[in-house]
This record gives sequence, C-alpha cells and structure tokens, in this order.
Amino acid sequence: MEDTHQPSISFCVECRDQEASIFCEQCDEDFCEVCHGMLHRTGNRRKHTAKNLKVSTAPITSQTTMTEADTKPSTSDNTSSKEPSMKNGASSSTVSTLTLDGTIINGNGATFGEWMTKRAKHVPLRLDAQERGMLRLLEAALNVSEYTDRIDIISYSNKAKRIVLQIKDICDIISGLLVSGDYKLGARLFAEQSIKENEAFFQRVFEVGRRYKIMNPEKMRSNYGKLMYMLMDSVIPEVEAALGFSCVIPIKTVYDFLKENECVEVLHDDNIALATREIAPEYKTREQVQDEIQRKQLAIESLCKQYSNDRVSAQDIERCLASLSDNHAFLKSNRDPCEKMMKYLGKYYHPSKSESGYSLAIMAGRHGHRLTHTHSSQYSYVHQSLTLWREIVHDMFMLWHLSDEDLTSSMNPYRLTNTGQGLQRIQPCSQVSRAMHKILHRAQKKCGSWVGSSVIHLGDRNVPNAFMFIDKYNQVARILSPIVSTLDKLDTVVKEDEELARYINTMYGSVDQCRKDILHDFFRSGFDGSGADNYFDAGSCIDGRLTSAWNWCSQIEKKPFFPVFLLTGFVGFDGGGW
Repeated sequence: MEDTHQPSISFCVECRDQEASIFCEQCDEDFCEVCHGMLHRTGNRRKHTAKNLKVSTAPITSQTTMTEADTKPSTSDNTSSKEPSMKNGASSSTVSTLTLDGTIINGNGATFGEWMTKRAKHVPLRLDAQERGMLRLLEAALNVSEYTDRIDIISYSNKAKRIVLQIKDICDIISGLLVSGDYKLGARLFAEQSIKENEAFFQRVFEVGRRYKIMNPEKMRSNYGKLMYMLMDSVIPEVEAALGFSCVIPIKTVYDFLKENECVEVLHDDNIALATREIAPEYKTREQVQDEIQRKQLAIESLCKQYSNDRVSAQDIERCLASLSDNHAFLKSNRDPCEKMMKYLGKYYHPSKSESGYSLAIMAGRHGHRLTHTHSSQYSYVHQSLTLWREIVHDMFMLWHLSDEDLTSSMNPYRLTNTGQGLQRIQPCSQVSRAMHKILHRAQKKCGSWVGSSVIHLGDRNVPNAFMFIDKYNQVARILSPIVSTLDKLDTVVKEDEELARYINTMYGSVDQCRKDILHDFFRSGFDGSGADNYFDAGSCIDGRLTSAWNWCSQIEKKPFFPVFLLTGFVGFDGGGW
C-alpha cells in the first residue's frame, strides 16, 4: 500500500506562528524568513550558515528585471518575473507591453495579472450614488455624537450598558435622518421594524464609512475614530448580545465584487494596466497628456464592453477600474514623495564623504539631538527611514485592512490605560505586527545593513492600537509632500519672479544652495530621535523616526528658510495654517 503519510509542519522557534522555512546549522533551530533575517542581521550570527527547508524543483531561468513602481508586483510575492512571449495576431487595441513613466509592464503575463488580483483584494470599491447617501447619514450622526467622551472615561457605572445606549442613539439618529430625507424608504424600513430587524442596513452604513475613509485618508479626520471605537465596542460579546445584532461586516473590495459576479478574469486582461494607470502631467505637453487620457479611456471602454454581462453591467466594470486607478493615484501622491526625497538625498550628499559645512553628523545633547551618528551613519539612517516609509505606504491599503480586522475582532479585547497622553485603548495588533515585520525585513534586505533600533511599537503605550498606527503612518505624505513641493517649485518660481530670484541669490547664493540648506536641516534635525515627551520614548525605533520628522515640522516657522516655504505656496503640513 502506498504511504500517504505527510510530514508534520514545523513552526518558527522564535515567533511560533509562521511556518519554518530556514534551518540555521549553528543555532540548530528552524526559523521563518522574517525571524531569521532579524536575528542573523548583525554580530557573529551573520556568519552562520543556513539551509532552505523548502527546496524548489523548478529550474532556474533568466528573468526579466522590472523597476519598482506602482505597477510592480511586491517583493513578498513568490511569483516569477518571466517575460511572456508575444501573442501572434494580437489586435492593435491590445496593449501587451507598455512603457509607463520609465517602467516596463508586461500586461499579458500571469505575473502582472496575479499581482493585480492580489492588489484588488485590498482596494476598496468606489461608492455608488446610494452609498454616498448613506455616507452623508453616517457623517451627520457622528458629527453630533459624543461617543468617546461618554465611553472612554473612568466611571463606576456598567460600561456595557453605556455602550449599548450610545450605539442605539447613533442608530436612532441615522434612522431619523433617513426618514426626513426619504420618507418612503424610511417608512418601509422603520415603520414596523426595530433597529434590530434592520441589521443589514446598519451594517452597510458602517461599512460604507470605513470603505470611504480608506480611499480618502484626508477625510473624516475626527469622525473615523468615533466610528472605529464604536465598532470595536460593538463586537464585545456582552454588548452584541444586548444589541441583538452585529454592526460589522467585511469591507467590500474590488476583488470581492468581481468574484461575486464571476468576472475576476478582467484583472488578467492585457488592457488592465493601461485602463488603471495614473497619468502624470510632469514633463509632458498638453497633447501628450490628452493622448494618454484618450488611450486610457479607450482601454476602459474596451474592457467594459468585453466583460459586461447579465450579472455585471458596464458601469460596474468601470467602477472597479476607477477604484484600481484610485489606488495608483494614492501611491503617486503618497509614495512618490518618499522616492523624490531619496533622490534629493543621493543628489546633494555622498554616503561616506561630507562637504565642508554640510556634514550630516549629529551628537546627542547638542541642538536637541537624541542620537549620535557620524556623517555616513546618519546618511544610512535617513536613507533607511525613507526606504521603510516608502515600503509601508506602498502596502498601506493592505495594512489598513489588517488593522480593521484587528480592531473589530471579538477575540481581541482592549484595556483602557493612561499612557501619559490621556486614556487610550491598548489593544494587541497581531495581524498588523506580522505584516510590519515582513515589510521591515524587506526594507532591511534592500538597504543591506541597519542603523538604529528595529523595534516596532504596536499595542503598547507608544502606539496603543491599530487605529493609532494607521493614523501615524498617514502622516508620511503630509510631512514629505510640502517639503518636496517647495524644493521642486524653486526653479520655476525663480524664473517667473525676478524679486524672488534676487532674494534667493542674496540669501543663499543659488537655488541649489537653498535646497542644500533646507535638506541639511531636515536630514539632521528631522532624523535625530527627538520629539518625545521623555527621554525613554522616540529615539531610533521604527516609530520614533516618524516622531522626529513630525517634531521638525512643528518647528518650521522658526527656521531661517521658512520665508522660502511661504513664497513657494506652503500653507502647512496638515493642510492649513499660514
């Protein structure tokens, strides 16, 4: 008889959560890829030899090199990058290989289709007209709600009863607003039915708010916190039993919608890259931009016509494509500033040699610095921080989905604790933590070495829960975009305004010298471990790097180059101010 016994799966000896894939001969232990990379990064362990526990039988072949851009498969994917052969007899409207902003994209290969499918699993679906009406109801109810003020307090009354009362109040407000806006629909839903019997309606309203926030991080700045804390409380078993219904359903994504309507193959179509691309107007004429817009529209029309059927309309296909395009627009506006700042770092500074008067070296205790680095160490520290931020923003939609699941899990209770910044909900973030460690490992592999601490604060006094984590890393673009915008606009503004050109030349000598002064201050004081309330927080840890940069932004009006920011259109790091 044939032996059908399967070998048992071994787990990583360090995290005891992921399947082991690497065996260290000196440690005599099995590790997952992330833990092995973390533990064998420095010291004598770097010399250890390791074996791959998962031996691949596929032959090794040459692969096509693809530059990293918003349409490149993530390095965490284990798919090959083989360039597919061209199909014979392909129509002229089919785009098999595109050159988009310097990036070669193979649209007719399995690699890009699989990457797009994986990406679509975390891209929220755009709201339709009915859902936008629900969003207005939710925002109006949250605007007048005092949920967190009444729940996150020290009180000796029954907390579950207070939570149930506040959730019912929000549902009652939504119901009243619905009736006043659409009497027929309101009467049909609430004339003879209670809140409990309209579970599906309220689940959809709350899901619409969460989906809209992910697609528009700059919206619902205060209301989103109320919504997530309310949903965090609603999944408590005692509260859910008293309410009689559940408030939480999964966020609707592009992949979920297409799979439900049996139309996932649209993600593997040759034209998907062109139909969802972000058109960048920089360094292009009006005719070139118009031509790209027309090509994109033709690709969208072709896909809508080809894949629409009785179950899914052409308008639904177009909404899915627009949602994927929104994701690319998010990456351009949030991830590109990280890449531009890295280019400025490489342009004006040498990794090992410092120019007189422009050394990046810092010393703890001087000028508010908390770290001591040589020029080369500080250069590496800044470059690694920017690389890490770039990787985090690249996978922000995925991290947002995982944080949503961590926050709304009934098996993940929180505790209300005074962290020194008021009462905060400290809650474990298991899924976000695993994803962040993988992203950190990927950034460390790109950089080769690592300067400073690699501790990730999640579910502690520094970053209490996944909501705080998302809010923290949404600040990356708000910090870097105004700085990059000022640096980019200097050339144009100087050419258009003779008085400003005279001011720049008098104060700094040249535009390049002005840029160097701004970057020199930012790369030193924005990455020096400062910004915490006490000596034990911030520093060189993963989250402390962002804290230091935000601390630099809060002092921008005291900088000698602040007038240059104002003259190039700067209005603040948070969208308002001067």
